Amino acid sequence: MPISAADLRFLIDRATGLAWRGLSSLRSRGLRSTLERVARQLRPVPVARRARAWVPEDAPFAPFAVPASETPRASIVIPVFNQSAHTVRCLRALAAQPPAAAVEVIVVDDGSSDDTVALLRQIDGLRLHVREANGGFIAACNDGLASARGEYVVFLNNDTVPQPGWLDALLATFDQEPGTGIAGSRLLYPDGRLQEAGGVVYRDGSADKLGRLRGPAHPAFSFLRRVDYCSGAAIALPRALMLELGGFDTHYAPAFYEDTDLAMKVRARGLQVLCNPFSEVLHVEGATAGTDTRHGVKAHQVVNQARFATRWARELEGHPAPGAPEGSLTDRLYGRTVLVVDALTPRPDRDSGSLRLVNLMRLLRSEGAHVVFAAADRAHDGGYTTALQRLGVEAWHAPQMAGWPAWLREHGARFDVALVGRHYVMREMLPLLRRHAPQAKLVFDSVDLHYLRERRGAEVSGDTGALRAAGRTRALELDVIDRSDLTLVVSAVERELLRTDAPDARVEVLSNLHEPGGPGLPLAQRRDVMFVGGFRHPPNVDAVLWFVEEVWPRVLARQPGLRFHCIGGDVPQPIARLGARPGVTIHGHVPDLTPWLEGCRVAVAPLRYGAGVKGKVNQPMAHGLPVVATNCAVEGMHLVPGVDVMLGGEADEFAAAVLQLVTDDALWQRLSDNGRENVHRHFSADAARGVIRQLLA
Repeated sequence: MPISAADLRFLIDRATGLAWRGLSSLRSRGLRSTLERVARQLRPVPVARRARAWVPEDAPFAPFAVPASETPRASIVIPVFNQSAHTVRCLRALAAQPPAAAVEVIVVDDGSSDDTVALLRQIDGLRLHVREANGGFIAACNDGLASARGEYVVFLNNDTVPQPGWLDALLATFDQEPGTGIAGSRLLYPDGRLQEAGGVVYRDGSADKLGRLRGPAHPAFSFLRRVDYCSGAAIALPRALMLELGGFDTHYAPAFYEDTDLAMKVRARGLQVLCNPFSEVLHVEGATAGTDTRHGVKAHQVVNQARFATRWARELEGHPAPGAPEGSLTDRLYGRTVLVVDALTPRPDRDSGSLRLVNLMRLLRSEGAHVVFAAADRAHDGGYTTALQRLGVEAWHAPQMAGWPAWLREHGARFDVALVGRHYVMREMLPLLRRHAPQAKLVFDSVDLHYLRERRGAEVSGDTGALRAAGRTRALELDVIDRSDLTLVVSAVERELLRTDAPDARVEVLSNLHEPGGPGLPLAQRRDVMFVGGFRHPPNVDAVLWFVEEVWPRVLARQPGLRFHCIGGDVPQPIARLGARPGVTIHGHVPDLTPWLEGCRVAVAPLRYGAGVKGKVNQPMAHGLPVVATNCAVEGMHLVPGVDVMLGGEADEFAAAVLQLVTDDALWQRLSDNGRENVHRHFSADAARGVIRQLLA
């Protein structure tokens, strides 16, 4: 296809603009930082690691309709000036992939001289505002704001292609993160490389795109993060807030730095500016304004930088200088930076330790900390890693994380606290952390005391070899505790044990963390008995075998219509074979426990050995589901037998407790209410907040 004069002009402007920006970067950032940026430009991201952006199929113009609501949640404002092909493509994308949220689409034509207005009048559902004369980007956006009706106003450039789900993800930011003032999309170049994952403002008032020319999967730019500003090419904010602020400031007319200034005003009000990488928008950078700051509208960027720097001089004193380390650009926007390491990426739908860890990271974030997570194996665990990134956790993994020594050499100086779970992981990490993060408080999260669990298992089985192995584990675990600055245990029982076994250690209790569940089914509609626990954990295998073989026949003899639902992943053959027993269903792993937690009559925790606090007790109680347990299963959980929980040691006693909860409605309701209260008092985020604040102090 022959190249047009406009296309040629665009390419020339882009080339000269890049050269000019390179010279400017040398002056402001220095040689090293500039060379790094040039290297990213010349060493492209492999095609396989680029985003596969969706674009509507090219076709001759024909009338179509865009989403339109009389009661929109969001008003999408698109300022346009000529470039009708870009505008039509943007609108066709909105029409082809409409958001779930109710929206209105407002296009403000800023005095176009091409066929823009004629084409837009043929698009059904579009609210078109035509300005008599060209006033620039700011004036056009403010006109759109004036006519918007949505709870949120979304500013979208016409040279963009919103990706499927972009707006719903963007609006979800406000629901997920209270105190959000601006949410911005992650911008992609047409070739699938990153254009921007938010931006940073430097001390001199210059601004930079975070992640520019990187691969979209890079961990540093793939999580919900605080930023200095987001490009006005795709941002959302509450309409009431935007009106309060007076719209985009005409101090910067006709364009440039109005979005940066807006973000500074929003942050000055104590609100967050967040870039959500799960809202993606393809953006043809400079299609309208060009890229060369020496000519045309783009020249206002230089003028407005000086205006911006003068207006915000006092605030900019605390900003980094150009060329500052990349990691610090995010960290400084949070109170503390905490590195969290565990053996594997947590899978909160599979085991209670993972659920505790994810909720712990939530709690750290709610206290203003920035959380960086990496599994000891450096693996990307699919949706579980992505879930952490959606939560706002900077989750690192291979191949960008080549190895722990090199990664800590680069990032160690960032961390105020390093929290490492499991003694065998902390044993490996301690020397590296002391060397590369000497300023960090090293916190050993025991999860549970492994040597205590192993010793009890050996005592139940009578295995002398296992007892000797427990002794070796004890020596290793106590050594790690001795070399750490702080040790976390999950119960007061374990803290008391360490007062004897490790008297010089600083030990705090940080137990399981649970959120309250829903009301569930009415009591009259509830039925059956459930157990939940992953079978990579040996105490769970022993518990279910004992329950089905010894307890369950006694229950069925009195209540033959009951079923026992056994839920948990990594099912071994001895457990799988139990599915042939009367009234027993082996479900394996299920991603959502809600139907059982809210529909069963009784939960059981028949553990004969173990340590720590048991999620299989906490989680049902958080949903108001009464629990029958052994003494071992409720150790250190502040539970009163017959008031909060039913206890059973021997098989007859355990079966009798299950039957009592099946038949006694008053007892069931009392335990349901008291169990919820116990979780709130001892195992909620509020209960743990004091320890978290000590940890961050």
